[in-house]
Amino acid sequence: MWKRIVSSLVGVSLILCGFVGVSKLKERLPTQEPIEVETVKDAPAGARMSKAAFEVAAKGAVLVDAESGEVLFEQDAHKELPLASVTKVMTMLLVMEAVDSGKIRLDDSVTISERAASMGGSQMYMEAGETHTVAELMEGVAMASANDGCVALSEFVAGSEEIFVERMNERATELGMRDTHFVNTNGLPVAGHYSSAYDIAVMSRKLYAFEETHKWFTTWQSTITVGLPGKEKEFGLTNTNKLIKAYPGCNGIKTGFTAEAGYCLSASATRDDTHLIAVALGCETSKLRNAQVAKLFDYGFANFGSRVIAEKDEAMTRMRVERGTPQEINVVSAERVTCLVQKGKEDRITTKIELSEEVPLPLAAGSKVGILYVMKDGKEVGMYDLLAEEQVDKASFKELILRAIS
Repeated sequence: MWKRIVSSLVGVSLILCGFVGVSKLKERLPTQEPIEVETVKDAPAGARMSKAAFEVAAKGAVLVDAESGEVLFEQDAHKELPLASVTKVMTMLLVMEAVDSGKIRLDDSVTISERAASMGGSQMYMEAGETHTVAELMEGVAMASANDGCVALSEFVAGSEEIFVERMNERATELGMRDTHFVNTNGLPVAGHYSSAYDIAVMSRKLYAFEETHKWFTTWQSTITVGLPGKEKEFGLTNTNKLIKAYPGCNGIKTGFTAEAGYCLSASATRDDTHLIAVALGCETSKLRNAQVAKLFDYGFANFGSRVIAEKDEAMTRMRVERGTPQEINVVSAERVTCLVQKGKEDRITTKIELSEEVPLPLAAGSKVGILYVMKDGKEVGMYDLLAEEQVDKASFKELILRAIS
């Protein structure tokens, strides 16, 4: 018996010699049975549609999966075109990113400058010197396409519209928007101000990720009080995007019109677990613009659907932590994971989980410990963080001895 105990203690001591609070682990979730899902990019007729098979009455158009950015349809999608007030997608994106970073807050008070108050076109008719919250101005921009609100927000975030526009172009470069150049924040006609249907879809996806914006995109009518003290009046806001009432599931995003740009729209729509973004530029009438975007959505929802891979906080596998307490924990998804597939071919998606070979101890709950890979036909289409469901502490010397003995 003593020999058994001594042997066990020797084994434990060898373990402890290298114990520095780091646990090595490696465990993989078995890969699901592979099935063949055609990537949209390589899909035959009936999946990704070509211009020859499917026409949109627009100078540029694109339909993308809002989750992954995968292109489902494109027609002159990279053609550089004026975009009118769809410009405001980038303006709103930079404002929301400033909120997200803590630089500003939605309830911050913004004083309207002479320059902002002098903007023409669609506006809220604010007077220089009056104040509004960032949230109120964002509502006016999102719903009523307020040019004065755009300038006021840009001055508040960056100090001047010119500096803000520089940041708009920098952000466009960061997002890979190669067909875009901004000259102002609101899309009023000016030389050298352009984008493409594809680039607009890119920035629209980013903007829609901010849930705070959804209420502005989907509100049909609202009011805001404008005017200097003693001269206040109610100003009605009506959403310029009529598709939020006319198309089931439409929930955004931004319209635009100038004589040069024609009628433009970046729109979002959701059906079940499928979320699509459609962009149409340079349409001849607002009615035609709405019909073309609806046509894109109809095609997308008829031919594609999203498969739910994981819900947020769903346990995906178990992880063993040899020198930890507890010794085994759940590994959960950091977010909801979906994958868009062609209908009828959902079974060609596979997943793979890789867990970290080393984690520090103690390990806090919510720490990243692995990656979930999602693939179509063996090609990686997404990777998502996996987190420790609970805290793991260092096992005590006594615990390690007892484990070795048992």
